[in-house]
This record gives sequence, C-alpha cells and structure tokens, in this order.
Amino acid sequence: MRRSFPSNVPGTVGVAAIVTLTVTGCGFTATPAEADSVDTTLTEAIADLPVEDEVRDGYDRDKFPHWVDVDDDGCNARYEVLIAEAVTAPDVGSGCRLTGGKWTSYYDGEEWTQPADLDVDHFVPLAESWDSGSRDWSEADRERFANDLDEERGLAAVTDNVNQSKGDKDPAEWLPPLEKVHCRYLQEWTVVKSRWRLSVDQEEKDKLEELADGCDNVKLSFEYAI
Repeated sequence: MRRSFPSNVPGTVGVAAIVTLTVTGCGFTATPAEADSVDTTLTEAIADLPVEDEVRDGYDRDKFPHWVDVDDDGCNARYEVLIAEAVTAPDVGSGCRLTGGKWTSYYDGEEWTQPADLDVDHFVPLAESWDSGSRDWSEADRERFANDLDEERGLAAVTDNVNQSKGDKDPAEWLPPLEKVHCRYLQEWTVVKSRWRLSVDQEEKDKLEELADGCDNVKLSFEYAI
C-alpha cells in the first residue's frame, strides 16, 4: 500500500469522499448509509470537537503496536511514509533498505538524505490520543491508529530532534518552529482528532480556535476510522 500525499505547501489538505453529516451535541452522528465520511470546514470541525478532561492513567506506548507491515510488502508503516513523502524517490532494497532519497521536513524546512535523520511523527501523539479517548479502544484499533496509512494527514516524516521536542504535546503546548506551516498543522491536527473521534481539553480547544482566526477557513474532508 502506497499513500498519495498532497504537496508540502502550507494550507493544503488531501481530499476524501464528500458526503453529508449530522452533528448532535458535542459529538458526531453520521447520516445512515454514509456513516464513515464527512465534509466540513476548519472552523466547524474545531467547534465540533468534544471537550473533555484528559486522562493519562494506564498509558503505555506498548499498547499501540506500531510500525507494522500493514500490507505484507516487506516495508513497515514507518518506511511506507518515508517512501511516500520523499521529494527524491529512494531505491528500495532488501529488507526495505532505502538509499538515494531526499526528504524535506515540513516542521522546520530542513532537507535530509538519510532516513535515520527523520522520525515518522504521529500528528496526534500516541499518549495524547490515550488522554483523549483511545484508552477505551481495543488494541486492534490502537494499532490501526498508530499505523494509519489510509489518512495522509496522520503521519509525517520530520526532523528527528524537532519531533522529539514536540514529544506528546498538543498545539497549546507546541507548534512547528516554521511559522508558515502552522495553518497546515492546525488542519491536520483537527482532521486526525475528528477522524478518530478524539476529544480535546479546554486549553487545547481554545488554542485551536485562536489559531484558526489567523488561517483560511478551508474545507476539510475525511473518513471516520472508528
């Protein structure tokens, strides 16, 4: 399975199937027979995110099996992302060894030619997802979240030490050092939280709304994963 990504231009988003959605309360209720897809806008998607207190109790990264070979082609999810996001396509050797590629980290604009210099980041960190609702999922669903190759905005190859500075922080606590990509980051964070029906805490929601005031109210389309 290979993913198709949008170009690394601030503010761009991928396009999924477009259908109708009925929103009730602070959660989501999809229309019958069209229960997996939604077409909305950035501000509407942020407004629809349910606000709940975060719960870290019981978190363990091992509860999210990650970097699995989803399609049994010899390349695990980390390498699938590296292959898909390369600005110069690498040669793929035995054991999915990548050589000759080049990558641009959109968080900081740095270019890299060695896969070891890049982390594949979960836009919504695993611990943050736990705090926001994945603690109630099955391990199979947590594995799907941690290796989500069906949504191009869920994972990204970025400079390793920049990703490490992010850690498990949400946008109220951390944003990419490259300011011009903040709107793109906001869109992708919102899509992932919405796609996986995850909640936000109040400080996080306030920050998302603040950021959205400085961004275009773009259309967002995505498919629910859970």
